[in-house]
Amino acid sequence: MLLRPALVCVLLCLPLGSGAVSWAETPVQSAAVADFSRTLRIDDIMAVMQAEGMNSGDELALDMFGDAGGAAWQASLARIYDPAAMRARFDLALAEAMGADTEALAASLSFFGSDLGQRILSLEIEARRALLDPAAEEVAAADWAALPDKDARRVAQLEQFAQLNDLIESNVMGALNANLAYYRAMSNAGGFGDRVPEDQMLAEVWAQEADLRSETVEWLFPYLALAYSPLSTEDLQAYLDFSASAGGRRANALIFAAFDAVFVEISAELGRAVALQMTGQDI
Repeated sequence: MLLRPALVCVLLCLPLGSGAVSWAETPVQSAAVADFSRTLRIDDIMAVMQAEGMNSGDELALDMFGDAGGAAWQASLARIYDPAAMRARFDLALAEAMGADTEALAASLSFFGSDLGQRILSLEIEARRALLDPAAEEVAAADWAALPDKDARRVAQLEQFAQLNDLIESNVMGALNANLAYYRAMSNAGGFGDRVPEDQMLAEVWAQEADLRSETVEWLFPYLALAYSPLSTEDLQAYLDFSASAGGRRANALIFAAFDAVFVEISAELGRAVALQMTGQDI
């Protein structure tokens, strides 16, 4: 199973009932996380992730069951990709990653709370929503392929952006972690019949690394080119400067940690749902 890279460029598992972070006991932290998520429009990102997830869930059903999976599968997908639940997981994971360091997000709030920052967020979300359409994905890929001959400086900026934010490695590792969670949950729920040894699952996941890396690169750069095409060279350079700053790097690490937690939990829930559907149990 290959997962769509968990791309969040405003820089891809904690159960909702975890006692690791108590909002009532950490009001300052809770307020900081809520302000951060609101400024970075995490609810809008979760809505796009829901659409992506429902689409990939339909594809997964065809691969695993040979059909659309029926009403029970659609209900499972709706539960797994519930935006409010994903937002709650994100906030909880962000709070745990942040710890007592409530100042870690201050630089991001300043940058993304600005007019330029909000414009960048809108462009990123709109581009991700646009790429839900396979035809738009093909056009974006063709535009990226043609960009070196049209604007070599923009290509260099986008490559630098990906490097500064560690977008390729972080998304590959996040996808590997998510796929391992999928296999573990599927095995535990009886989807493979007998339990699959951990070393066998690890080997299977690591065998996907090259494909995941290729898929990440193939999706990432057309997405970046599409999202930031309306930005001037100077505005994109300002984003690069923020990404290179200590605050930008810290915020990027926190965001990836939080989204990794969301995707690992989602993948585990998908693995369990697939196993139960395959074995005829109530999902």
